[in-house]
Amino acid sequence: MPQQEMDIVGHLDELRKRLIMIIAVFFISFATAFVFVQDIYNWLTQDLDMALAVLGPLDIILIYFSIAAVAALTVTVPFIIFQIWLFVKPGLTPEEQKASITYIPASLFLFAGGLAFGYFAVLPIVLNFLLTLGAGTFETMFTADRYFQFVLRMTVPFSVLFEMPLVVMFLTSIGAITPEGMHRNRKYAYFVIVIVSVLVSPPDFLSDVLVIIPLIFLYEVSISLSKFVYKKRLKRLSMEEEAG
Repeated sequence: MPQQEMDIVGHLDELRKRLIMIIAVFFISFATAFVFVQDIYNWLTQDLDMALAVLGPLDIILIYFSIAAVAALTVTVPFIIFQIWLFVKPGLTPEEQKASITYIPASLFLFAGGLAFGYFAVLPIVLNFLLTLGAGTFETMFTADRYFQFVLRMTVPFSVLFEMPLVVMFLTSIGAITPEGMHRNRKYAYFVIVIVSVLVSPPDFLSDVLVIIPLIFLYEVSISLSKFVYKKRLKRLSMEEEAG
C-alpha cells in the first residue's frame, strides 16, 4: 500500500477511535444524568408558579430523555474539544500546540457561561414578557414538552455561540483568519448574526433583540482578541525568520 494511502487509513482509524470515545463518554454521562433527572427537573421548574402538564404518558419519558441529553452534552463538550485537539495536534507546531491547549478549559467556561446567560438572563425576561402579553386575556397553562423546548431554545444556542471568541482566537493563531478580514466583513457577519438570532429565538421582537445584542458584542470582542493573537503570531513568525 502506498505511503499516502497508509497515512489516510491511519488518520481514519484515529478518527474512528476518538469518535468511539466521545460516544462512550456521552452515553455514560447520559446514564448518570438520567439517574438524577428528577432532581434536575425539580431544579429547572423551581421558579415556576404552576405545575407543568403532559398530554400523554410518552411525554414524560421524552422530557426526561431531553433533560438528560442536554446535561450529558454539557459534560461531553470539553471532552469533544480535547479529542479534536489530540487529533489535530500532530499537524501543529510546538508553539501552536502550547497555545491551543489553553483553549480547552476556556471552552468549558464559555459553554457553561452561555448556558447560564441564557437561563438566568434571557429566559426570565422573555418568559415574563410573553406571560404579560396574555395576562387577563388567556388562562396560562404550560405543557412540560413545550416549556422545555422553550428553555432549550433560550439556553443551548447561547452555549454554542459563546464559543465564538475561542474559535476566532484559534483560527487566528493558525493563520486561517485575520482581524482585518473580520473587520472588513463586519456587515456580513452582522447579517448572519441577525439571521441566526431569529432562527434560534422564539418568534417575538424582544427575544430577537436579546439574542442579537450579546452576539454582536461577542463578535466585537472576538475582533479585539483576534488582534491580540494576530500580533503575537506576527511577532513569533518574525523571530523564527530571524533565527532561520
